[in-house]
Amino acid sequence: MPARRYEGAPSPAGAAPLAQPLTFEFSGKVAPNLLKKAAMAEDLATWSARNLEERGIPTPEMIELYRRWGEGGWGVITTGNIDIEFDMLDAVGDGIITPECPPSGPRFEAFKELAAAAKAHGSLIVAQVTHPGRQLSARIRPDTISASAIQLPPQGMGDYAKPREATKEDIARVIDGFAHAASYLQQAGFDGIELHGAHGYLLSQFLSEDSNRRTDEYGGSLANRMRIVVEIAEEIKRRVAPGFLLAVKLNSVEFQEKGIRPADVGVLCGTLQELGFDYVELSGGNHENIGYGLTKESTQKREAYFLEFVGDIVPHLSRTKKYLAGGFRTLGAMVEALGILDGISLGRPATQEPRLAADLLAGRVTAAVRPRDDVLDDFLTYLVGSATQIRQVAYGREPFDLSNAAAVQSFRTDMAAHLGRQLADPDNLEFRGYPDLTAPETGSHPYGTPY
Repeated sequence: MPARRYEGAPSPAGAAPLAQPLTFEFSGKVAPNLLKKAAMAEDLATWSARNLEERGIPTPEMIELYRRWGEGGWGVITTGNIDIEFDMLDAVGDGIITPECPPSGPRFEAFKELAAAAKAHGSLIVAQVTHPGRQLSARIRPDTISASAIQLPPQGMGDYAKPREATKEDIARVIDGFAHAASYLQQAGFDGIELHGAHGYLLSQFLSEDSNRRTDEYGGSLANRMRIVVEIAEEIKRRVAPGFLLAVKLNSVEFQEKGIRPADVGVLCGTLQELGFDYVELSGGNHENIGYGLTKESTQKREAYFLEFVGDIVPHLSRTKKYLAGGFRTLGAMVEALGILDGISLGRPATQEPRLAADLLAGRVTAAVRPRDDVLDDFLTYLVGSATQIRQVAYGREPFDLSNAAAVQSFRTDMAAHLGRQLADPDNLEFRGYPDLTAPETGSHPYGTPY
């Protein structure tokens, strides 16, 4: 049975508007089209619970995943989180580049191979680099740094590390970490770096009044709260050669009370352009409020979750390009959004269909596969299902179909068993990853072989 797809108003111009190249003004990089594979956690890098230096090296499976996305026709491919510390990381299995990592040796060669695989068919490869700050799991380390010493309450799978207010030495280390990663990545063949300033990670913790209660030069006014981003950008520009793309992901939902106030939008955007940011990717949500379960009727009727927040932001960005991530599913909606955006970011649709960009641009499809309603209504199932699809592609298998009832039922059984093992032994850092699927309807088809 063919996969079920979303339905929407057609694009009178077809896919032609999305097929246009996009030139990034400051770096001069050119994306072959306007479709961007958004960052998503892979959980495929090396990991050791005891030896920190063995963590975060891209594996052959991680490289295979990016080879497949590289074949998929994307204008820009963004990696999942690459952390800048061995023990302060977003998740087990992330890629890691710390200031102690030299641009040589097995780690460097693996990152070089990943970049080459992703770029082989013309895509740009951009690394999303992050520091979790207070969103660090206490399973990985009991303490961490943040803009202020405000701890997150427990969520889902356990407690968060206890944060302390970052000292000037801590901030200098963070700046060095991002800048070193940029230089390292450029030498490894990456086209650019995307600073993760959204989803409640450390840079977002500095930007938002809700999590930044500092009284020094890194707190208070927006100019102070964004100082760390400015200093990171300046240090990156100092260390990299011309032609390296600099970008940032920001929370559109934080342009509100206790976040970045609407009156400050012009200041923020103007500063980003002055610093030479090639693009801003707007998204939303964090660990406290993921942002995808919006109940507002106007939000449910349209595709892009955060589009209503974007209207006040994009007029202030002319030279810096604008992407939006979150909810685009049909060609018509993507083309229509180009009225205010420069590009479209797609996340979970790219795990169901790694070749989706090429298929949209060639006219083979006009929408993404639509998961079953019981999947769309269950965020955990959708999230883990998408992560499992990533794992399947990395191991040379075709992603299972989230629109197929039998496949979803088999997946739920495997997911329950996998999560049960995690909950039974929550302190076991060696137990990682997402469910392996072996039922005929979910896990046995080689990549490129239709179900």
